[in-house]
Amino acid sequence: MALRLTPPTKNIFYLSTLCAIIAFALYLLGVLGIIGAEIPTLAVAFWVAMLGWALMTAGVALKGV
Repeated sequence: MALRLTPPTKNIFYLSTLCAIIAFALYLLGVLGIIGAEIPTLAVAFWVAMLGWALMTAGVALKGV
């Protein structure tokens, strides 16, 4: 059985792109030292990026199901 990959819906694409932008902003703020004393921004940025990746993967793999 072959896996059919289809383009994700617009909403899934926009949500995953938004997660990537938020993750990038958190990463920059953490690296520059603007925020990060109270919350580990690099770890939060990583998990937000993984959420965006998982949304995009699910959108590509599960659209036709």
